[in-house]
Amino acid sequence: MTPRQLHAFVAVAQTLSFARACERLHMSQPALSLAIRSLEDSLGGRLLSRTTRQVKLTPEGAALLPQAIQLLADWDNVRERSRQHFTLQRGHVTMAAMPSFASNVLPKIVHDFRASFPNVEVTVHDVIQEDVVSMVAAGRVELGFGFEPESAEKLRFQPMFVDRFVAIVPAGSPLAQLRSVTWAQLLSDNFIALQRPSAVRRLLEVSLAASGMELRVGLECHQLVTAGQFVASGLGVSVVPHLCEQQMTAMGARSVRLTRPIIRKPVGLITRMDQQLSTAAEAIYRAVDSNALGRS
Repeated sequence: MTPRQLHAFVAVAQTLSFARACERLHMSQPALSLAIRSLEDSLGGRLLSRTTRQVKLTPEGAALLPQAIQLLADWDNVRERSRQHFTLQRGHVTMAAMPSFASNVLPKIVHDFRASFPNVEVTVHDVIQEDVVSMVAAGRVELGFGFEPESAEKLRFQPMFVDRFVAIVPAGSPLAQLRSVTWAQLLSDNFIALQRPSAVRRLLEVSLAASGMELRVGLECHQLVTAGQFVASGLGVSVVPHLCEQQMTAMGARSVRLTRPIIRKPVGLITRMDQQLSTAAEAIYRAVDSNALGRS
């Protein structure tokens, strides 16, 4: 059965007139008769009893009529829902973002997107960098926001800006009075680092090793927020992306410019190369691509 055949059958069954059905459907009578005959042939029997004076439903036609009406309603609903997804009148997009990005940059992206497409649902997983990459790679989310992945064979990275790492120190530390500190000065204090295999921890270790220095760690934790709380409590010093600076100072820590060496890392949008994005995800991707900040 095709929707065209069902529409023809329902129109004749409801009007009991081929002429009026033709007017309703804007079809010629030969085309309408062919549609009815094709439907009957596919089902194996007569649905309409037709004489020169009247049209009647056969018992089988009467049984089919309510089901045909429901099938056409379902067909129209499915078609309309699909159209709404493609036109972003409805839909759902999932993304993952490292906490520093989710707290400081993502709100504006989501706000602007929802302002244009208020009926599209958005799910955000604020997880550590490693989980952002793994969730995108596994197809659990369509979009990821974080640092450029170290290994990205099946991933595409669209840079948005370059983030610079800054030192955070206790408010009462002598280092808090300086305009900038060197790594040598910072490492003379108790250093608080993220646990391995943190991408931030690895970046710091590799960058310092390239400058002939070693990251000496006195205290470890799993989240940058926890590291900030430890610093604010006077337990030591640490280094965080500039994205986190506002959160760190809100906790009571002090942010200081960090030099020798200066460590930077691109931040951007991560997607799978072999995955076709949904219309909603594609809209966010285009918005990010056209509004890449390019800051450092």
